Amino acid sequence: MNLSPYVEPVFRPPSEAYSLILQVTIGCSWNNCTFCEMYTQPQKAFRFKQPEQIEQELAAIAASGTRVRRIFLADGDAMTLSFRRLRLIMQAINTYLPAVQRVSSYCLPRNLKNKTAEELAELNDMGLSLYYVGCESGDNLVLERVNKGETFDSSLAALRKIKAAGAKSSVMILNGMGGKRYSEQHAVNSARLMSAAQPEYLSTLVVSFPGGVERYQRGFGGEFEPLDQAGLFQEMYWLLDNLELESTIFRSDHASNYLVLKGTLGRDKQRLLDTVRAALEQPGSVHLRPEWMRGL
Repeated sequence: MNLSPYVEPVFRPPSEAYSLILQVTIGCSWNNCTFCEMYTQPQKAFRFKQPEQIEQELAAIAASGTRVRRIFLADGDAMTLSFRRLRLIMQAINTYLPAVQRVSSYCLPRNLKNKTAEELAELNDMGLSLYYVGCESGDNLVLERVNKGETFDSSLAALRKIKAAGAKSSVMILNGMGGKRYSEQHAVNSARLMSAAQPEYLSTLVVSFPGGVERYQRGFGGEFEPLDQAGLFQEMYWLLDNLELESTIFRSDHASNYLVLKGTLGRDKQRLLDTVRAALEQPGSVHLRPEWMRGL
């Protein structure tokens, strides 16, 4: 739902398809990850939107009578805003759209470093209760190669702080991110990170390069070899096999995935492992998304 002035293109999690997209920042303050092309256009140069403009947009939406139940704070880096600014935004949302049930945002782990669990708890009480955290990997070498600017420890600290505040996290891991050479350690260490953090939601996407792989290759010194379909399935098996989760909703159903997987971990762990094993050993026995249907 896009009812406020927006600097295109729009990016949001699939689960926010029916949410009001409220742009409070433009672009991404880091914007150096070699796998991401979301905020590379000139109009997406990073900047804050002024609180007065955000309040005016909320007032206009309220005056329109539009029914709003969920809000997603765009763009890719809303949590880089100070606690003071975020509190002002949440106060405005509660004033103009008091029926809103949930506010969510993308979240780079670094953006929580200078925010306390108590501050996040206050924002949670005001409705900011879900963070989409792109960890991408739990392997420090892979994270360094893709210029993520995060580590296993920085990601874990952020996820634990979110949980301590009473909010929820939805984490994304990128299948194929380490290529053939680092596939197993990427999967195993990502599983270690998730097992330590116990996020409420976990999803996987397949790393893609619509603009070309050259920039990504440079980070690996030219040694990056993309995984083929079987390699992606093997990496998924390693990830699932090493995950020790208590009650995490797991989804691997993004359009980039060949094999659609859904379940709750750890309850459905063995069923999901059996499905991936079947895809590896008997490809014709499971439904795979055809190449022409895959995309971002």
